[in-house]
Amino acid sequence: MGALEEAHLATATAAAAISACECECYEEEEDDLVEDEEAAAAADAMEPAVRALLLGLGEDARREGLRRTPKRVAKAFRDGTRGYRQKVKDIVQGALFPEVGVDKRTGSAGGTGGQVVVRDIDLFSYCESCLLPFSIQCHVGYVPSGGRVVGLSKLSRVADVFAKRLQNPQRLANEVCGALHASIQPAGVAVALQCWHIPLPENLKCKTSQGWISTSHSSRSGVFEGESSSFWNDFSALLKLRGIDMDKDSHSSSVAWCPLRSHDVPVCNGHCKKATTHGAISPKSVPAPSNMVSAVSSMLLSLGEDPFRKELVGTPQRYVQWLMKFRACNLDVKLNGFTLNNLSVYQSPAGDATDHRAIHSELHLPFCAQCEHHLLPFYGVVHIGYLDSGDGEVIDRSHFQALVHFYGCKLQVQERMTRQIAEAVYSASHCGAIVVVEANHICMISRGIEKIRSSTATIAVLGQFLTDPSAKARFLQNVLDTTGLAV
Repeated sequence: MGALEEAHLATATAAAAISACECECYEEEEDDLVEDEEAAAAADAMEPAVRALLLGLGEDARREGLRRTPKRVAKAFRDGTRGYRQKVKDIVQGALFPEVGVDKRTGSAGGTGGQVVVRDIDLFSYCESCLLPFSIQCHVGYVPSGGRVVGLSKLSRVADVFAKRLQNPQRLANEVCGALHASIQPAGVAVALQCWHIPLPENLKCKTSQGWISTSHSSRSGVFEGESSSFWNDFSALLKLRGIDMDKDSHSSSVAWCPLRSHDVPVCNGHCKKATTHGAISPKSVPAPSNMVSAVSSMLLSLGEDPFRKELVGTPQRYVQWLMKFRACNLDVKLNGFTLNNLSVYQSPAGDATDHRAIHSELHLPFCAQCEHHLLPFYGVVHIGYLDSGDGEVIDRSHFQALVHFYGCKLQVQERMTRQIAEAVYSASHCGAIVVVEANHICMISRGIEKIRSSTATIAVLGQFLTDPSAKARFLQNVLDTTGLAV
């Protein structure tokens, strides 16, 4: 019986993710939406392109875990761009209701000019520069006219129509504002967006939005226009009640919205500039293979987009460069004298120590990996605890960060990554190892499921941490005590 057979590998899920069975990927999925023939044909056309991407990453599309990935990716992209196949008039039609409000001589309210604001509408869209999803918090205000108000849910649904297209934040704000003004014909519309774009993996700071590229944009029409508009001032004041200051958070033109644009690639040859990296291990930038670039271009065509639209020129190269950060590789990393590689990542020690050892912890190690089921990022932090082997040596934090990067810089699933890190740490400590991974999965929020605030936690326990509940409890308490303190 090896140490692996003694291991207790448990998975705990936070928020609403447990019933979804992280990523919804661990059993054969059944289509819960009936697609029309055109959509199904487009999805089928995308699947060979996804297989070409997997091949370019050095993966075997036939292995378990990747076998249904082309179908899943095609479905995710189709769902994430369903706004192209929706019309605003179909949503708003029949949703206008009479509401007379108060007499204009006594004030403004309801149907005679009182402002209505719907705040904190959570949305996801796909960045047209790199095809990665970005997070949006949308706030919509309007001033009714003609004694008519619109059903509040329609404001959210109209915003979602335009979010479910390849976008950039300012155009999204403009399109939502313009569509609402044209469809409900109010006295004016105001739209404010707060957007967050996932950064390059080496620049990710922690599991929250810290370290993400953030930007704020707004669009106005009618009575909201003009710097001295009292309606805009009221709109801004109602947002400030939620702690949202659009003036303070306004977008700076000096900040690149899409992080991959700062590593832009000349369209003529598909090569990119060499990226600056900060991790102990980071694959070097390599030319974007032309067959992979062509595959992404065909995916855009399948979605009904024009790869030669000026905003999409260079997008296939950027998306391939992102994927290449997670390509299969044979990097080696040394941890306390033990060399880890893809061929041999675990050795069973002769025997576990039975005496009580000191607990060492390295907490809040950031990571970004790529879900192998949907080719979408998942990101978060890793907490590592281990018992020293009695030689007095403490493993440096940079070694653990390199270890986390080693297992994250490839197509992964969170459960496997947690187990692999725990096994590697145990191989070095020979006494006990405990690893907790907390992560947010883009595939849980950018597709049809849209569980916006869900997160997933996994835990792997080996050696003395398995037999000594008090040691495990002290480590977990240490994680709890430092949560919120990490930079």
